[in-house]
Amino acid sequence: MQTAVPIHTDLVLVGGGHSHAIVLRRLGMQPLPSGVQLTLITNLTDTPYSGMLPCHISGRYDFDTAHIDLRPLTRFAQCRLFMDEMVGLDLDNQRVLCRRHPPVAYDLLSLDIGSTPTVAAVPGAAENAIAAKPVPHLLQAWQTYLDTLAAQPTATIGIVGGGVGGVELALNMQARLWQLMEQQGLPRSKVVVHLFHRGSQLATGRNRLTQWLLARKFRDRGIHTHLNESVCAVDPGRVICESGLTVECDRVFWVTNAAAPEWIADTGLATDSKGFIAVEDTLQSCSHPNIFAAGDIATMVNYNRPKAGVFAVRQGRPLAENLRRYLAEQPLQAYRPQKRFLNIIDTGTGTAIASRGPFAGESRLFRWWKDRIDQKFMGLFKEFPPMRPEQPEAVDSIQNAKPTMYCAGCGSKVGSLPLKKALQRVRAEAPSDADWPHREDIFSGLDQPDDAAVVRVPAGKLAVQTVDQFRAMLDDPYVFGQICVNHCLSDIFAMGATAAQVLAIATISYGTDAKQEETLYQLLSGAMQALAQSKTFLVGGHTTEGPELSLGFACNGWVEPDQIWRKSGLQPGQSLILTKPLGTGTLFAADMQLAAKGRWIDAAVASMAQSNQNAADCLRRYSTTACTDVTGFGLVGHLLEMVQASQADVILDLARLPVLSGARQTLAQGWVSSLQERNRQAAAAIRNTISSHPDYPLLFDPQTAGGLLAAVPAAETEACLHQLHRLGYPQSRCIGRVDAASVRPTITINE
Repeated sequence: MQTAVPIHTDLVLVGGGHSHAIVLRRLGMQPLPSGVQLTLITNLTDTPYSGMLPCHISGRYDFDTAHIDLRPLTRFAQCRLFMDEMVGLDLDNQRVLCRRHPPVAYDLLSLDIGSTPTVAAVPGAAENAIAAKPVPHLLQAWQTYLDTLAAQPTATIGIVGGGVGGVELALNMQARLWQLMEQQGLPRSKVVVHLFHRGSQLATGRNRLTQWLLARKFRDRGIHTHLNESVCAVDPGRVICESGLTVECDRVFWVTNAAAPEWIADTGLATDSKGFIAVEDTLQSCSHPNIFAAGDIATMVNYNRPKAGVFAVRQGRPLAENLRRYLAEQPLQAYRPQKRFLNIIDTGTGTAIASRGPFAGESRLFRWWKDRIDQKFMGLFKEFPPMRPEQPEAVDSIQNAKPTMYCAGCGSKVGSLPLKKALQRVRAEAPSDADWPHREDIFSGLDQPDDAAVVRVPAGKLAVQTVDQFRAMLDDPYVFGQICVNHCLSDIFAMGATAAQVLAIATISYGTDAKQEETLYQLLSGAMQALAQSKTFLVGGHTTEGPELSLGFACNGWVEPDQIWRKSGLQPGQSLILTKPLGTGTLFAADMQLAAKGRWIDAAVASMAQSNQNAADCLRRYSTTACTDVTGFGLVGHLLEMVQASQADVILDLARLPVLSGARQTLAQGWVSSLQERNRQAAAAIRNTISSHPDYPLLFDPQTAGGLLAAVPAAETEACLHQLHRLGYPQSRCIGRVDAASVRPTITINE
């Protein structure tokens, strides 16, 4: 018997804005009651902090300083992280519709997805102007423009929108362009900045003194201010106004009033006149009490406040408190936003203009003050305090939160009803298999209630079989399902075989029928997507419940007898090609300790989610004679099996190893997999010891869904690598060569 509180409630946060960042930190400090599953859906691992964005544009702050890394934050909050974009909402079935994931179920939902500049109404703006949001697109476009200036002696930019955002962007972009010109020995006059604003004063909504200070600053810095001008079109390299004014610009940046995503209007949520989600003082939707919203996407119906980051930050604490209270069925608390707030506009040149109420001024002290405020806020997400235990009274107040005794043995199977429903949903969304190979070989599979799958082995071919299973290293079951399929099928591909069918074995976390159905649905949806890439059938399997999610597959494939790749096929003079980079072991070890950057894990996940099938097909065309997949035993562990089976020596070039982004940094910090030390036992077969080299530990780093390691003729190496790169394996490398065997087969490492 095992005792646990089953998952019974899903709290889903959508968007990683300022409010949700604070919510996650507070929930990490004081976790939700057992049985409540917390999930964040966001398309950004690194969420930009609006207070630091202008100074990042000007070059004062680097990327990491100006962004909140959501991956360690979600780890701290014990929150599942789904990397995706919300595109709709199914209120009737309480599901979030995503661009790539299957619909995600919720019981309690909170939205903090921000806003976007209004561009649709102006011809050419969407195609020829760079919107200030989403911020990653702005930053990428800005960096691309900066890169072009190395071969361009002048810079002319246009900014549409004279609110605080447009004003601050203009000042900081100008400051950065000045720096670039000075680095090339060119005068500042080579930088020309135009700002277009339909109002009569800059920084609409700020006091008169602030507007006067900004007008003077723009005049002193030579920024061309076009007031009372409405932009009616944006052509490539040109801004056209209703007055007839036409201005040539290298780049046009669009920083106008915020707009809500169009799909919100189709959801049925109550909105204001501009399409933003209408919320009560509790930050609760005016129409749906189990939905909350904060930040720019929300409008508090009882208060008229601008869309400003200061309010999103202030909403974080009451939002976290009210989400907790809603779960505990306690009265919610009202949040009352302040009427006056401090606003500091950075000029990009060491000073800032501060205003509050009717007062305003410019000073270097204000710049220091703003930096201190911003650094203190960002410090909340760099170092995490010890977690506080959940409150017993909160647990007791939630229905069905009592621990349950769970059986082992066959009594631990997932119930038939959630299993049946999950499979029905997966089959309904699966691609048609009418034209897939091997379909006629399946006599009994998922669509028939027999005790076992029955398949025919094609005439003249051999059956290739393998099995693998492991615990989830990701808290997103959909992506984990894809990775697990790719990992397990790689053994089939490494034998030169074609994958045909798989049997799944899954362990689902304890939960109610509805929650287990949802997890199994997400898990199998991801698996089916990956299986579809190789046209491989899921013909059956087994499900059980336990304390954590795990998945595995028994895989079957077919191969012609004379086309089998064996580990014993190494031949002297061949090149060794590795199709994927190394480093998943150290990266995920660091991730477990909140020490890995989100973008490093994103890159690792993308690599693991890539199938080895196309790589195997490519290697087959270039006379491969031996192959293996690099997984848990690490590069040297799997290579040693080939060396010993082939009775050959191998020379590895350490400098040529493809390495995942961030893996060297996490190794330098001492983060290694728990399997690393056992893998190092293979070092006994290495002829020379260079353990002091920083990349040496990568040789023993266990990989999940790693690449293929193959031996190809030296004469075909370059052509094979070129084709692998073209097929989407850009980090494929020739990492060594096969030599004639010595007395005892060994591996030699070249630095």
